[in-house]
Amino acid sequence: MKRKMMLVLVVAALAIFSFCGTAFAAKTFLSIATGGTSGTYYPIGGAIAAAVSKGTDIQATAETGNASVANVNLVAKGDIEVAFTQNDVASWAFSGKQMFKTPLKNLRAVASLYPEHVQVITTKDSNVKTIADLKGKRVGVGAPGSGVEGDVRAIFQVAGLKYSDMRVDFLDFGATTSRFKDNQIDAGFVVAGYPTASVMDLATTKDITLLNFDKEFMDKLRKAHPFFVESKIPANTYRGITTDITTPAVMAILITRDDIPADVIYKFTKAMFDNIGDIHASHAKGKEIVLKTALDGLTLPLHPGAERYFKEKGMKVQ
Repeated sequence: MKRKMMLVLVVAALAIFSFCGTAFAAKTFLSIATGGTSGTYYPIGGAIAAAVSKGTDIQATAETGNASVANVNLVAKGDIEVAFTQNDVASWAFSGKQMFKTPLKNLRAVASLYPEHVQVITTKDSNVKTIADLKGKRVGVGAPGSGVEGDVRAIFQVAGLKYSDMRVDFLDFGATTSRFKDNQIDAGFVVAGYPTASVMDLATTKDITLLNFDKEFMDKLRKAHPFFVESKIPANTYRGITTDITTPAVMAILITRDDIPADVIYKFTKAMFDNIGDIHASHAKGKEIVLKTALDGLTLPLHPGAERYFKEKGMKVQ
């Protein structure tokens, strides 16, 4: 009797071990490249990872990164599965333009997220009122070869400005705000969803403002570079800026690679939107991620897994 009972227990234990082993083997581990901790990609990426991991067999993890250009290269090379990037950077990568020497044709879109605003920070005593006033100033233009710098080059081309017209510094978000605190720059470009943590922090110690772009310039910019949209940063987003600021914006999008299985990206996309309330609660910009605009501004072919999900929701996929 004891031997029979022991056999039953052993068989049961083996069955449990086998089940757990199968469940473990079935888990899909997936990483999402975001940006630095001072930007918007990082907190929202963490919320998306948690949402995707909720009730699916995907274990998603958000990782800090160097944002758009670096993220595109990580995905294309197979070093990471999903990443945040700007729609303009994705377009340049796919076509092999700007900072990309060869086309990265294996990139695919997952979803459009929210506008990322070109925030041209300056101080109220700098006398920088228009983009032309940057001549002769000390200007932070983004990290070298970054999406920010790509946007700056596009804007300068329309404005008729050259780097030689000013003293430029190639700075990321954190370095840009640090240079302001040390009075080492007069203006700096940050491209991110508002409110941006580093800009909020700067506004507590410096009397800053943001450059407002007029309609004439915006029309020229959008004609030359259609990936830009005209948008606004609402009054009181940052301390001391009490009026709406009109500025160019690009779209933050999620991208992946064409060899990631369709079933994985389908589950990823579905879980993200099924748990969208968690993402909305993570950051003010997270509230702008909605199914209705998930196909807006995409500059890459849609991944078949994402396409399946959006079609199930009755959305028109081009």
